[in-house]
Parts: sequence; structure tokens; C-alpha cells
Amino acid sequence: MNDLHQAARRCIDASDPQEKLRLTHETWRALTAGELRPGPLGPPPGAIGAPGRPSRPRLVEARQVPQRGLGTPEGRAALVHAIAHIEFNAINLAWDAVYRFRGFPADYYRDWASCAHDEARHFAMLDARLSELGHAYGDFDAHNGLWEMAEKTSHSDLARMALVPRVLEARGLDVTPGMIERLHGVGDRRTIEILQVILREEVAHVAAGTRWFRWCCERDGVEPRATFVQLLREFMGGNVRGPFNRSARLAAGFDAEEMDQLAALAV
Repeated sequence: MNDLHQAARRCIDASDPQEKLRLTHETWRALTAGELRPGPLGPPPGAIGAPGRPSRPRLVEARQVPQRGLGTPEGRAALVHAIAHIEFNAINLAWDAVYRFRGFPADYYRDWASCAHDEARHFAMLDARLSELGHAYGDFDAHNGLWEMAEKTSHSDLARMALVPRVLEARGLDVTPGMIERLHGVGDRRTIEILQVILREEVAHVAAGTRWFRWCCERDGVEPRATFVQLLREFMGGNVRGPFNRSARLAAGFDAEEMDQLAALAV
């Protein structure tokens, strides 16, 4: 197989987490070695559906996921599990960006394959930390908000680039420093080290979303800032959650005017 799109689909479809990680790393290595490439001759993307995932965790509405304090190992495990679930979804999201959207420059596919590779490493670190805390992925309920947005934007590369990396994934830039501060309070140095790696690398992932969102805007002849706000209103009722990690978002390609627009929309 030398079709990058079909290799990406194999990664999405894998339901066992360890197999998904193995295929992700294997696909990234093959791409960087020049053994895989995007092409117009393969089958077109199929309709989006549920990605491969294990039978657990049980997926519930976001409001049904219990909030636990960090003062106990159980509470810290629940936090690590929630982040691991985000990273697991992020692997699928990155590969779906490779699989679903065609006709981009080669750098687009390399960017999102690189993101998938990073997200797989993040998941592996968090999964190992869960084990150290006496738990495993699947032990706690989780929600499906990230993938639901992938489904809503499966028809539009412009909307996908705007709303998944620059809204949902960018939220991690906002909340992770607070998590790290709370974990300092309970002395969980190991989890802090993992979150610091993830925070640093997620800036580049959000930046990839910014870069390709603006590329789509230029291709389509639309103004990026106004289009971003329009998409927020269309898909999210114009509401975004603050406060924002302004310095991290600026490093991820947001500009000062966009940050002011977000602050005006924040709830």
C-alpha cells in the first residue's frame, strides 16, 4: 500500500488502542521515508462514522462525566483518563484530516500525520501514568464532543480547520496551565511533566490548524477573521469558553485582533 489516505483510514478504523498506536507510528515512519503519498487515484473518502475505539470507556453526555477533586489518587486518575481520552480522539481527528480532505499540498498531510504521531505518544504517556495510578483507559466514563464536531464538519475542510484545532483542541492551551498548578498543590510531579510536554507540543498542533484554515480562506477568497466568527456562530451559536491563554494562542498563530474577538464572544 502506498496510498496515504487508505493508510490513514486503517489507523482510524483500528479499535484496539495499542494497534492504533502501532499503525500510527508505522504510517508516520512510512510517510517520512517516502513510502506513502497522497494521490487522486484512490477511492474517495467514505461517509464519516464512528472511529475505531474499544468498548470502554462508556460514552455519556459531557454533563454526566463526574468532576473529581485531585486530593486522592482516584481523582488524579480520573483527570489523567479524561486527558487520555482527548488524546485518543485527537489521533482519530488528525488521521481523518488526512483521509477525508483531498487536494491539499503535501505539507498539509505531513502536518496532520505528524500531529497523529504526537497524539499517539501523548496517549501512551497518559496510559502508562494511569497504570501507575492503578487504572486503565476505559475505567471512567467519557464524552464524545471532539468526534461529534468532526462529524459536523466532515463536509467542509474550512470548517474543520477552524473549529476542531482552533476551538476544541485550542481549549487545551487554555486549561492545561491551571491543571498543572492544581497538580503542584498535591505534589503530582509525574503527571505535571507529562502535561508540560503535551502543552508545548499542542501549540504546534493548533498552529497547524491556523495555517491550513488561512490557506482554505485564501483558496476560497474569504477573509479569515470574519469567516472564523461566522463559523463560530453557525456551529456553536457564537459562544466560546474563556478565559484564554493569550500567549499560547498567539504562539499558535492567533493574532491580537482574533483574541479580542474571542474575548468579546466568551461565556
